[in-house]
Amino acid sequence: MPFAPASPASLLTRRRCLGLLACACLPWRPMAVRAEPAEDEEWVAGWIAAAHDHRALLLPLGMPPLVLQDQTVRQHMLVAAGGHALRVRLSNRFGDQPLVVGAAGVGLCTGPDALSPGTLRPLRFDGRPGTTLAPHTERWSDPVALEVTADQRLAVSLHLPQATVIGTGHATSPASSQAAAGDQVMHSRLAAPVDLPWNPIVTAIDVRIAQQPAKVVVAFGDSITQGASAADSTAASYPARLAARLRGAREAPPVVVLNAGLSGNRLLRDGTGPRGLARFAHDALQVSGVTHVIVLIGINDIGWGTAGGERPVWLVPPWDVATPDAITAGLQRLVGEARAQGVKVLLGTLPPFKGSPYWSEDNERTRQAVNRWIRGRQDVDAVIDFDAALRAKDDALMLHPAFDSGDHLHPSEAGFAAMAAAADVPELRE
Repeated sequence: MPFAPASPASLLTRRRCLGLLACACLPWRPMAVRAEPAEDEEWVAGWIAAAHDHRALLLPLGMPPLVLQDQTVRQHMLVAAGGHALRVRLSNRFGDQPLVVGAAGVGLCTGPDALSPGTLRPLRFDGRPGTTLAPHTERWSDPVALEVTADQRLAVSLHLPQATVIGTGHATSPASSQAAAGDQVMHSRLAAPVDLPWNPIVTAIDVRIAQQPAKVVVAFGDSITQGASAADSTAASYPARLAARLRGAREAPPVVVLNAGLSGNRLLRDGTGPRGLARFAHDALQVSGVTHVIVLIGINDIGWGTAGGERPVWLVPPWDVATPDAITAGLQRLVGEARAQGVKVLLGTLPPFKGSPYWSEDNERTRQAVNRWIRGRQDVDAVIDFDAALRAKDDALMLHPAFDSGDHLHPSEAGFAAMAAAADVPELRE
């Protein structure tokens, strides 16, 4: 069944089409690299994504969900940590039907449209080539021997033999997933791929490290953390830029920075994905090897329902307005959960957003109150003052013009670089 998105004009126009590619089916070639861990080794997260329900985004638009059948989905990702073996997590957390995967594989990228034939590896699940995920469940693949280095691109391919409603997944910019007809899991190039507006099913990759334990930092937040305003959010977001700074400093032990930002996410209420309070344990604290978490969330709670300085009561009833006390209580809960697990916490102040649709005098007072509370915390490992790093010199309520993407809410790529510099604190190395 050919892939046909519900609305090509609305879903695919901003995606980069890779065109028609030749099909080259090549056999798996084993490498002399061990997959089983030594006693002094551990799993460390090399890549993660904050997933949510794709159908929830389409429903308000009156659009049907994405359905794939007898197609191969290939997703590209940039790993933040290197190792000699890896495992892949598949997710059906938000699905309400069993998810059948007929075959799966992984390989290292040689460009935007091809994998290195010698690195292609089949993924297995309890020794089997495929797996079925029950609704609301996740599953790790068996370990597979593959040498991968930090800041290297790889791709995971899945064959979906049955009609599959795509629920669980995540968005990136630019497009990083394609679909092609039939089972092309072990092909180095997909034949006639079509860009997908969504990255389905694959939500994490762990690597085995054979060196001193790494510091694993999870950046947790909303679109400002995800890097939604950047042309390439995978490379220009503040977590990606922070990772590059730390790699350049050749830290020992290495510091791995992972992005758990989710555009539109709120701390206190469900909306774009589960509320921050609900997803923090899964998306941050359950990340393999996590040692630190940077928390920057709350702007969507403050600005929810505001337009032109007004918040209509019919749209946002009083009980749904986020007060400073409610936001700080939510942040305090995240701090407590992390510290209870032995994870170090770095709290980020909320950047200015005057001039954006979210702004009003009442909302500004809430932001200022939340930031005063953050700056006064004695029970966290560090405070990162993103507000001070990004605000304009002549108007502290606005983003600096050089750091403004143009909507007065999201930082520009220069702004993300300034955030990374502010976040490069000694506590990340402790």
